[in-house]
Amino acid sequence: MTRLKICGLRSLDHALAAADSGADLVGFNFVHGVRRRIPPEHAQKIIEGLRRLRPDAPRIVGLFADQPVEDVNAVARRCGLDLAQLCGSEPPEYWKAVHVPVIRQIRVRGGGDREDTIDSTRRAVAEVVSRKHLALLDSHRDGSLGGTGQTFDWNIARAASEVGDYLLAGGLTPDNVETAIITARPWGVDVSSGVETDGVKDPSRIASFADHVRRAAASISRDTHGSGRARG
Repeated sequence: MTRLKICGLRSLDHALAAADSGADLVGFNFVHGVRRRIPPEHAQKIIEGLRRLRPDAPRIVGLFADQPVEDVNAVARRCGLDLAQLCGSEPPEYWKAVHVPVIRQIRVRGGGDREDTIDSTRRAVAEVVSRKHLALLDSHRDGSLGGTGQTFDWNIARAASEVGDYLLAGGLTPDNVETAIITARPWGVDVSSGVETDGVKDPSRIASFADHVRRAAASISRDTHGSGRARG
């Protein structure tokens, strides 16, 4: 089953909508200077409310970028984070110092030599996986830490899936996520702007996105089982 992560939450209602949709992970952005940033004290209240109302709440992810590791660990403790997503240029030594499991963002460039991009992406995923962390593939745009709302070549991601588990991000919407999953075969998908209307999380789009994720997973399962019967 393809996992689902809804990111950039800023209210309890939207966190509950994500949980109701069947999300496996929900993300709160603690990166300074970005539109979806949420103060730790605000996130703490939402997370406490979510866990109180949903004992089986999704796992909680905090997003950070090139912030002192002491600050990351302090927010993780305060908010009860299950994972920390690192979106900057943090080296492997930094990952090791984080007190919760890490999701390491890898930005995939468009253009250039496709085979070189595939090789570099595979190496980056392999390094993350070898250190027992989870990779996240997002589209690269100069001057952006992610959340660009732009897709990249999902066949590059498919090549990386042979190396290890990863989350697929970048421009995913209810309209394209089925194709993305069937093409890339990720461990999970990550969405933020694709489930927003006028820059605000939209419960109906969250539900629709989740439904399309489940459809894609069912389609892959049918294909896999059908291929197995054909071989028999």
